[in-house]
Amino acid sequence: MTPRSSSESTPKKSAKGVGKGSPKAGPKKVPKAKAAKGVAEVPGQVGRGDEAVPVPAAPSVAPGPDDRWRLLAGMHHDPHGVLGAHPVEGGFAVRVLRPYALGVSLLIGGERVSLDDNGDGFFSALVPGTQAPDYRLVISYQDAEIKTADPYRLLPALGEFDLHLIGEGRHEQLWHALGARPMTHQGVTGTRFTVWAPNARGVRVIGAFNYWDGAAHPMRSLGATGVWELFVPDIGEGELYKFEIARPDGSLTQRSDPMARHTEVPPANASVVHTSRHEWRDQEWVARRGQQPVHASPFSVYEVHLASWRPGLTYRQLADQLPSYVNDLGFTHVELMPVAEHPFGGSWGYQVTGFYAPTSRMGSPDDFKYLIDALHRAGIGVLMDWVPAHFPRDDWALAEFDGRPLYEHEDPSRAAHPDWGTLEFDYGRKEVRNFLVANAVYWCEEFHIDGLRVDAVASMLYLDYSREHGQWTPNEHGGRENLDAVAFLQEMNATVYRRVPGVVTIAEESTAWDGVTRPTHLVGAGGFGGLGFGLKWNMGWMHDSLGYVAHEPVHRKYHHHEMTFSMVYAYSENYVLPISHDEVVHGKQALVSKMPGDWWQQRANHRAYLGFMWAHPGKQLLFMGQEFAQGAEWSEAHGPDWWLLDPSYSAEPDHRGVRDLVRDLNAVYRAEPALWQRDTDPAGFSWVVGDAAEDNVFAFLRLDAEGQPLLAVSNFSPVVRYEYPLTVPEEVTAWQEVLNTDAERYGGSGVAHPAPVKPDAAGLRVTLPPLATVWFRPA
Repeated sequence: MTPRSSSESTPKKSAKGVGKGSPKAGPKKVPKAKAAKGVAEVPGQVGRGDEAVPVPAAPSVAPGPDDRWRLLAGMHHDPHGVLGAHPVEGGFAVRVLRPYALGVSLLIGGERVSLDDNGDGFFSALVPGTQAPDYRLVISYQDAEIKTADPYRLLPALGEFDLHLIGEGRHEQLWHALGARPMTHQGVTGTRFTVWAPNARGVRVIGAFNYWDGAAHPMRSLGATGVWELFVPDIGEGELYKFEIARPDGSLTQRSDPMARHTEVPPANASVVHTSRHEWRDQEWVARRGQQPVHASPFSVYEVHLASWRPGLTYRQLADQLPSYVNDLGFTHVELMPVAEHPFGGSWGYQVTGFYAPTSRMGSPDDFKYLIDALHRAGIGVLMDWVPAHFPRDDWALAEFDGRPLYEHEDPSRAAHPDWGTLEFDYGRKEVRNFLVANAVYWCEEFHIDGLRVDAVASMLYLDYSREHGQWTPNEHGGRENLDAVAFLQEMNATVYRRVPGVVTIAEESTAWDGVTRPTHLVGAGGFGGLGFGLKWNMGWMHDSLGYVAHEPVHRKYHHHEMTFSMVYAYSENYVLPISHDEVVHGKQALVSKMPGDWWQQRANHRAYLGFMWAHPGKQLLFMGQEFAQGAEWSEAHGPDWWLLDPSYSAEPDHRGVRDLVRDLNAVYRAEPALWQRDTDPAGFSWVVGDAAEDNVFAFLRLDAEGQPLLAVSNFSPVVRYEYPLTVPEEVTAWQEVLNTDAERYGGSGVAHPAPVKPDAAGLRVTLPPLATVWFRPA
């Protein structure tokens, strides 16, 4: 925790658990009074130097019993209406609540006015005058005397316009209004704390600065918005805090800030006051990233789990290694598995508790920005997994946040996610929708993220997702579509694309929902406007193609359609072809281990499959470890098996050869517009051989915007096919091999075409290597 920059310091006696996420509250020892040197401290008197001046007796201005009880119980909605300075007959009543203080005085100009001790930490006095006194508090503890501004004499630090936007559910930069924000307010330096808790009977700020006892820091309700606010002087960057919420039943719960921008390192769960100091150096990248539409650009993605890519590295250490590795392999983007804070590392980040905070496991938010900056300066785009489909039930996070369902749906049958034991967001509630839409904008604006891959979209779209008959209620039209989720996704996509030009949103959507990547204003056959995503994961292609290559070659002829069926719907959406982390865990085996045959055949199948994938219409995504044919399933505990690439492990190019192939696939792919320029245009693809089931052969043309072709031929049989006939465009007089997955340097057998191949009257005849994909272009 960084030292306070203000003049205030906490008492020297430390309470048990200070600095922890969920400690016991309060010091064990009541401090003893200590007067400032040379200053008289007599209740009801004004002192200057060593001279005490009598003050006429005044009627009591102590808090009434009801206010007193509610403040002590943490159930007061308007502490500023009681504490601070208030006009009364004869002057101003000044009331202070400071538990454990032995005395409180007001410092007015050069004079000190001592307050009466009303018991239970309440202090009060009547200050004569016609104008509210301008004062500071002097609080005496056993071992310290603190001078500080009184937070209860300050106006709200959150503006009316912010409250209006929050009430409308339209605050697109919600993180500027809610959470902890260091600032100077009415000339006082401190931190503004704000939280949305409409069902709370009271809210208090607790933290290391008040020994996790919020009695001295009750927040005020700002009306019908459900927002609570308190500006705490002298609190700055690095302070730990939570909110203590009085639930409708009167019980108290301590909660992390839903809008926290920084958190303790799990398993600790306190929020941390944060101010960003990162200075971006990626202006050139940001300026050019939107010049060409993503669907008409090269787009090959390396999916990474940051915590395990090189276990133990910080964000800044990753910035020294990851950009150069990805750049060397030629990927255009990295996709980061969820980086938002999550309590359990084994969830891989998919059970989020801190939606606005990058995980502290690898450093601070500014450290994460440093990594993104480094990737951008290396010419690499950054995509991030975003998880708005559900959240975990941890009792210090979002679940029943203020004592009632708030972020989750109030209907238990719609709140509980049947597969993951988590809770689903209430997309129909405007404040919840605002929380999520603003969160999507936040990552793109504050962290310069280039795209969001939205997790588990199908689970959001259907009311009957993983539910049996009788476990769900149809929508107002009698259908199974979640209309609230549809509206949320449309709003999120429209808002992100409007606010942050050049970004892309990508849906992990596993059904045939019509119009996932259609613009939101265009209505499709289902009667809904498009969801507005830029790209969609092609889960059908992934399942079918992996199913095909898992069969022994002798049986593949019976599954030939699994490789060709994708072209029936290839242009219904803008697709990404994903071989993601989900396909190499939980007994599914790593990509190379899915392949049949001996080790040579497994690697050959692996290489042939990647060649087919990179040539197929759609963008590419490959999970870490698959680029060098790691044989073991991925484990978040130890990450990829990098030792396989060590020449001392093997002199043969089994793993290094596959990595060399991926490097060359990306290089040729980026250099050949035919492979990406018309990914969403049916005129950019043509079958050459699509029905050779007996041969296990597939051949097709990809065409760029000018009609220039690239020929891709895959032979998924372990035999060489000599003089294989292909019908190709007559205007091409010779074809040059530009990539061959059977090359010896990749670990193949070396069957190749070193010289251009010329067609004759019967067409083009080529020799197909065993278990290989070959690319040709006009010579």
